[in-house]
Amino acid sequence: MELTQSYTALPGTFYKHVLPTPVADPQLVIWNDTLAKELQFNEEPRSYTDLLAGNETGSLNPIAQAYAGHQFGNFTMLGDGRAILLGEKTTLEGKNLDIQLKGSGRTPFSRGGDGRAALGPMLREYVISEAMHHLRIPTSRSLAVVYSGEGIQRETVKPGAVLTRVATSHLRVGTFQYASQFGTKEDLQALADYTLTHLQIPTGSAPYESLLQHVISKQAELLAQWQLVGFVHGVMNTDNMAISGETIDYGPCAFLDTYDPAIVFSSIDQQGRYAYGNQPGIAGWNLARFAESLVPLLADTQQEAIEIAQKQLDQYPVLFHQAYNKGLVAKIGGDAKDQDSIRLANEFLQLMEKHQADFTLTFRALTLGETQNSFFQQEDVRAWLTKWNHHTSFQTVEQRTARMKQVNPALIPRNHLVQQALDEAEQKGSMEKVISLLQILENPYTYTEQQVQLEQLPPHDGGPFVTYCGT
Repeated sequence: MELTQSYTALPGTFYKHVLPTPVADPQLVIWNDTLAKELQFNEEPRSYTDLLAGNETGSLNPIAQAYAGHQFGNFTMLGDGRAILLGEKTTLEGKNLDIQLKGSGRTPFSRGGDGRAALGPMLREYVISEAMHHLRIPTSRSLAVVYSGEGIQRETVKPGAVLTRVATSHLRVGTFQYASQFGTKEDLQALADYTLTHLQIPTGSAPYESLLQHVISKQAELLAQWQLVGFVHGVMNTDNMAISGETIDYGPCAFLDTYDPAIVFSSIDQQGRYAYGNQPGIAGWNLARFAESLVPLLADTQQEAIEIAQKQLDQYPVLFHQAYNKGLVAKIGGDAKDQDSIRLANEFLQLMEKHQADFTLTFRALTLGETQNSFFQQEDVRAWLTKWNHHTSFQTVEQRTARMKQVNPALIPRNHLVQQALDEAEQKGSMEKVISLLQILENPYTYTEQQVQLEQLPPHDGGPFVTYCGT
């Protein structure tokens, strides 16, 4: 296996050389054949088991990356505590992607942790990241999960596993915070220059302002896409925001069932900091921390640098709302350039919140014209439908339906279905439900009969769905 390791061109303060800790009895439990082909992993999948378990690295030069970050608003020193970057692999298209092992043992940044991961959370990341990819949302991806043959101690003993994560880059806002707080200006500049080159970010006469502008633009688009499918990341710390603009670090993530801007799924988010409706604002807060880190590079004086940073940060809400409004209007088949369409779309969300309608199913029903359920029979919703039909009459019903199918998924990875699949894998050692779920989620916009039949609402057991980090 040939992998490059461009990150080691940076000053040594940004990483530590470390080998994965071997596991007792590695067994490949899931393999992403499509992604493997893109990455030119051309041998029989099980031949890679020892590599992807961390048992055999050969001539590779694995590292753990250093970074810091604000976790729930509190700044702290961090780093890859249970992840090891094996290196970069070239795809068939000539793009270099990071290959990282997650759950591969202790590193110098483990902070007292065991460096391991449980099978359930690693499969959760595999399922959700692949679902996000098929929803056409920028994301890290999952190549494989290897069962370690070992139990790890959490609240109970859990089966251990190692996830192979693939990403354009594992550079984070927290990486820049680390450089700014603990490194020299030269370290910060080296990191910024590396990022510009590695991510091929276009620059003009002001390269570091271009870097800030690029990251802000990418995050504005990403957050709009999250909101438009009802995705809740759950732990939007600055160390979990990728400079590449990809969704990364899937922990206590989930998808909306009932539309509720205040919804929180994560067991550790007691104050609702990372609630669904707060996500765009939190991204802006994180970007402000990124801008602060870049201040020494933006201008000769601090005042000039702050003005440049603020000018770019002021663009974030503009860019976010442009992307979000365009997508939201598309979800009702309207005209993105029409302010009335934006108002109409937001009215629909307000009605969904008022009547506790399911986010995905309601947009799907609107797409298909299936307006016989109880939500659409509400008097205020019927009045909205009259306005909507008039407002979208510039196109035929068939044209409107075709347009809406492109942006309203027929199904999402329902939280309870994901959990059922993970429980079966952890408790019974069966991957059948995980694999079946992944297959169903591969084409979320095709509206096949199977997809419509299998989309199920969660059982009404009286309690909210809760997710856990799984660390």
